Amino acid sequence: MRAQKSAKNIIVALISNALNIVLGVVVQSIFLKTLGEEYLGLNTVLTSILSMLSIAELGLGSAIIYNMYKPIANKDKEKIKSLMKFYKKCYSIIIIVMLAIGLIVSIFLKQIVGETQTIQNLYLLYFLFLTDVIFSYTIAYKRSIIYANQEEYLTNIVHLIYLVVMNGLQILFLYLTHNYCVFLIIKLVCRILENVLVNIIANKKYPYINEKDVKELDKEIKDDIIKNIKALFFHKIAGFIVSSTDTILISVFFEGLVTVAYYSNYNLVLSAITTILNQFLLSATASIGDLLTENNKERNYEIYKKLNFLNFVIFIIGATGMACAIEPFITIFFGEQYILSKFILISLILKFFIQGMRRPLMAFKEAAGIFYVDRFVPILESVVNLVASIILLKICGLAGIFLGTAVSSLVILLYSYPKYVYRPIFNKRLKDYYLEFIKTILYATVIIGITMGVNQLIRVSNIFAEQVLSVVVAIIIPVIIITLVSGRTEEYKYYINIIKNILFRKKEVKQ
Repeated sequence: MRAQKSAKNIIVALISNALNIVLGVVVQSIFLKTLGEEYLGLNTVLTSILSMLSIAELGLGSAIIYNMYKPIANKDKEKIKSLMKFYKKCYSIIIIVMLAIGLIVSIFLKQIVGETQTIQNLYLLYFLFLTDVIFSYTIAYKRSIIYANQEEYLTNIVHLIYLVVMNGLQILFLYLTHNYCVFLIIKLVCRILENVLVNIIANKKYPYINEKDVKELDKEIKDDIIKNIKALFFHKIAGFIVSSTDTILISVFFEGLVTVAYYSNYNLVLSAITTILNQFLLSATASIGDLLTENNKERNYEIYKKLNFLNFVIFIIGATGMACAIEPFITIFFGEQYILSKFILISLILKFFIQGMRRPLMAFKEAAGIFYVDRFVPILESVVNLVASIILLKICGLAGIFLGTAVSSLVILLYSYPKYVYRPIFNKRLKDYYLEFIKTILYATVIIGITMGVNQLIRVSNIFAEQVLSVVVAIIIPVIIITLVSGRTEEYKYYINIIKNILFRKKEVKQ
C-alpha cells in the first residue's frame, strides 16, 4: 500500500510538473515578448522577495506532517482533530505576521528593485503579489493532512487544473492587454479557486476534521511542536537566504532588473528540472515517515541506498541535460542574445547537482522530525552563503553568486547530515559516508565531462535538430556509463526489476 501510494503520487506529480514546465516556458517566452526584460526581472525579484514570507510559516508545515504520521497510522481521529485545530490557530497567526512582514518590506521596495524606466504602479503590483502569497497559506493545514495521508496526488490534480486555467488565461490576456497587473489578478483569482477545491477535497475525505467536539491538544505535545517550530525558524531563515538571495544580489550588484531577466530564463529551466526531480523524493517522504515508525535501522539504510542511487541517476541526467541542452533551448524560446557564458553555466550546474545530492537525507531528516538538534547549522550555512557569494562575485562576477551557494551547501552535506541524520538513523560510520561522498563527486565529474565531450562532437546547422540530439546525448551517455559502472549493484538491479515488471505487466494486459 505504501509503495502504491508513493507511485501514484509520483506519477500524478510528474504529469503536473511536466505540464508546469511546458506552460512555464510558453508563458515566460510570451511575457518577455509582450512586457519586456524589466517586467520579467521585476517578476523574478518579487518572487524572491516574497519568498521571505515563508519565514513566518516557521516550518509549521513540516511539524504538522511529522506529528500526523503516528496518529494516522494508528487511526487516532481524536488526536488528528486536536492537531488540526491547533494548526488552524497557528496558521491564522502566521497569516497576520506575513501581512506585517510584507508591509515592512514594501518600505524598501524601490531600493531593492532599483532604477527603472518602464515599471508603473510598482506598489500595486507588489501588493497583488503579496495577496497571492498570503492566500496560498490560508488552507495550508488542510493540505498537510492530505499529504500526511500519502494522498498528495489529489492536490496535484487540482494544481494541474489550476495551472492549465491560469496559464491559459495569462497567455490570452498578455496578448490582448500587455498588462502585468491583469497578469497578477488572474493568478490571484485562480489561487482562490484552487484553495476552494482543495478545501472541498479535504472536507470530503476527512469529514471528522470539521467536527466541533475537539479536545485540546496535550500540553506535552504542544511543547514538543513549539520546540520543533522554534528550531525550524532557523531552517526557514537559512532556506530563504540560500534560495532567494541569488536574485536579490544580482539585482543589487549588477545591472538591475535586466540582468535578473537574463538569469531568470536559466532559472526557469533550473527550477523546472529541480521541481520535477525533487518530486520523486517529496512523494516518498510520507512513506519514509511510515517506514521509520518500524524502527529498523538496517531496513532504513537499505531504503536509503536505493533512494540515494535513484537520486544520483536523476540528478546526474538533470546536470548533463543542462550542460548539453540548455543553450539551444534558450536560443529557441528566448533568443540567442540571452545566452550566458560557459563559466556561469558550469557554476549553475555545480550548484544544481550539489543541492540535489542533499535530497535523500533531507527526506529522512524531515520524516524523522530531526529539527531541533541541528537548529543552528542553517544559520552557519546562510552566513557562509552570503559571505562566499559576495567574495566570489567580486572575483568571478555573476558566476561567483552561484558558486557561493554551492559552497554553502557543503556545510549541510559534510557536517550536518552525516552527524545528525546519517549516523543516528542508520547507525553507520561517518567514514563510510565521506568515502561515498568523494566517490559520488568523482563519478559525477567523469559522467558530466564525458557527456559534454560527446555533445561537443555534434555539429548540425538546424537549432531544433541540435536541441533534440543534445537531449538524447544527455540521457543516453549517462545511462550507458551508469550501466557499465553500477550494473552489478543491488540498487541498479532493484530498479531494473521494477522497470521489467512494469513492461511485462503492460504486455500481459494487452494480450
